[in-house]
Amino acid sequence: MRIYDIVVVLSPDGTPDQTTGLVEGFKKILVDDGANVVLEEPWGRRRLAYAIGKRREGIYHYWQVEAKAETIAELERKLRLSDEVLRHLAVRADEELKRATKLKKIRDAKAAAKPPKKVPAEGAAAAPAPSEDVNA
Repeated sequence: MRIYDIVVVLSPDGTPDQTTGLVEGFKKILVDDGANVVLEEPWGRRRLAYAIGKRREGIYHYWQVEAKAETIAELERKLRLSDEVLRHLAVRADEELKRATKLKKIRDAKAAAKPPKKVPAEGAAAAPAPSEDVNA
């Protein structure tokens, strides 16, 4: 199974109970197909960058799920069919996690290969200061 980030923007016209029911319905689609909801965050009502269907605000909801591609495809189909959903986006996040892990390993290997910096000993004599010529 892969990790996906899903953001849904819902219409602000409904009551809070309707919105909660809609979100729970979408979550049920995921859970029924065997997805594991890792993180769920209601981001609340926010102003949109541009009007969508004469609406200037939307109710945002975010999920991070571990699911199969078929499950996400079914959820996106249901999101497209719903009139209450203004916008939605599902992004596969595990590729980015793999990339970050790989880059960290490379960075750690380079750091281990570098020779350690030389630190002067405390008792060592300091370099003589340049002499100042008063007559010049």
